[in-house]
Amino acid sequence: MIFHEAGRDDVVKELSSNAVSGLSEEQAAQKRSQFGENRLKEKKKKTNLQRFAEQFKDAMILILIAAAVISFVVACMEGEAKEFFEPLLILLIVVLNAVIGVMQESKAEKALDALKSLSAPHARVIRNGSEKVIDAAELVPGDVIHLEAGDFIPADARLLRSTSLKCEESALTGESVPAEKDAELMVAKDAPLGDRSNMVFSGCSVTYGTATAIVTGTGMDTEMGKIANLLDSEAENQTPLQQKLSQLGKYLGVMALVACAIIFVVGIANGIPAMEIFMTAISLAVSAIPEGLPAIVTVVLSIGVQRMVKKNAIIRSLPAVETLGSASVICSDKTGTLTQNRMTLVRAYWDESGKTEEITVENSAEIRKLLCYGALCCDGAVVFNGSEETHIGDPTETSIIYAAHKNGMPKEELAKKYPRLAELPFDSDRKLMSTVNRIDGKLVVITKGAFDMMAQRCSAGNLEKARIETEQMSAQALRVLAIGYKVIDEIPANPTSEELENGLTLMGLVGMIDPPRQEAADAVAVCRKAGIKPVMITGDHVTTASAIAKALGIMEDGDQAITGAQLDQMTDRELDQNVEKISVYARVSPENKIRIVKAWQRRGQVVSMTGDGVNDAPALKAADIGCAMGITGTDVAKAQRT
Repeated sequence: MIFHEAGRDDVVKELSSNAVSGLSEEQAAQKRSQFGENRLKEKKKKTNLQRFAEQFKDAMILILIAAAVISFVVACMEGEAKEFFEPLLILLIVVLNAVIGVMQESKAEKALDALKSLSAPHARVIRNGSEKVIDAAELVPGDVIHLEAGDFIPADARLLRSTSLKCEESALTGESVPAEKDAELMVAKDAPLGDRSNMVFSGCSVTYGTATAIVTGTGMDTEMGKIANLLDSEAENQTPLQQKLSQLGKYLGVMALVACAIIFVVGIANGIPAMEIFMTAISLAVSAIPEGLPAIVTVVLSIGVQRMVKKNAIIRSLPAVETLGSASVICSDKTGTLTQNRMTLVRAYWDESGKTEEITVENSAEIRKLLCYGALCCDGAVVFNGSEETHIGDPTETSIIYAAHKNGMPKEELAKKYPRLAELPFDSDRKLMSTVNRIDGKLVVITKGAFDMMAQRCSAGNLEKARIETEQMSAQALRVLAIGYKVIDEIPANPTSEELENGLTLMGLVGMIDPPRQEAADAVAVCRKAGIKPVMITGDHVTTASAIAKALGIMEDGDQAITGAQLDQMTDRELDQNVEKISVYARVSPENKIRIVKAWQRRGQVVSMTGDGVNDAPALKAADIGCAMGITGTDVAKAQRT
């Protein structure tokens, strides 16, 4: 069954559960034996000895070992002590390279450990009709769980009931703002992960509201589990340098054998004793092997690593330094990589004058009043610690609060000056939030929400002009909120939406976006100049992705932007034919990201993948070089960097 497409009752029936009383302990035990514990499976870890042995698979290393053995035999036959220096030096070089290789290797294990750390340790579940807290590993499909703000989601689940639910899913889907969830919604079968609004996913968190849900997938059957499978199934790639050195080793090996054979045959033909000419041929073959090459390569790459450290880039694998310089295509995630992963208020519209302003540190009195009212109708907070700032709560709210703060109106001071006396919390049905504040001796209702919902509640204001402004902002990928108000004589004993959220006067609009990083725009320009093709691959919406890509210079005239659904309809051959024309891929899955990387690789390009989310990890591993964001990146993504 496709759970996001099915109705709630059908899901409950399919999972042999009960929406009210949940599973019995006997049913849970039976299902646990069938599906296993709610954990990600671990591969058997390699021992250091196994890792050490694997370092000797390279053709150049094998040739060096063969050369050392032959040199040792020659030295023994000649009986001179100085002849032992060469084989011992070769063996020392080989062993040192193997030790360095072992020290560099541990990515897969760290990735799995990082994925496991995203799992919730406990879950509130209904068993035998009673709510209890259990270890999340004991959850099974069919369990009914309770979720509220602040909870980590312990397994993939279909919502049964929800109240104003929002979930933080940026690491999994790439969306900048928490996703709104609704148990009542019916979702299309082929809906991408970010649009499955009646589902919650393991490893994400609840930022707002409450919900009851029925577990549909545990362990490796969750979306996180699928990513773990992709990481396990994706083979480690050799860098271009490693491939060339391996090829060189094979050529040298063949040439040495051929030279050895020719010299031996010529010597025999000229009457030279067989043993004498054999030793001569072997000695010449050994001297043709560049014993110092691996050591020289290691030293040069180490110098490159040190230089990269000075530029705040940590290189996990030495050959990756060379690969970074060979990259011809850079595929990058958007949220947190090309953008700041923090919603920022950038534009405001004052309805009375029809004037629009960019948000600065010194806006007009009208816009300052709009920001003041907007901040009063927010529950979030921005905490400052010296030069550092921490945004707490819904990103759309904290963006308004921060804009007010920049204009000299800290939330704490506003709250004291204009105290909140009543409120109607945000509701996913109304898509509105309202507060009642005492402002200059009057009781003022302040309401903020989606313009379409606000327009139905406003009896004053230039709604047509505001609608046009909303459309213009939305076309530029801005998230738009409308702010309205009215003055009342007294606060109802039990305030309702009908009483407070009707007869409003539209005050204005605010537009926010997860803004692009300035350094990202500079980097794209440098890449273009160097002949490197930049490509954006994101789980966010295509309109938002295209707007950011154009602002950064990734998307130029003639370039295309497609969605993951469109990509799924393309064959590998069609993708290969069109991949150079597509600069933006939106609403994509982790599997899509791998497919895009491999399409470029099939065209002979050296591909770099840059990202910070869990959903980027498989593509980071599949690319010729993976670059994870150090500060904003998840541990799973960092474990795949090279």
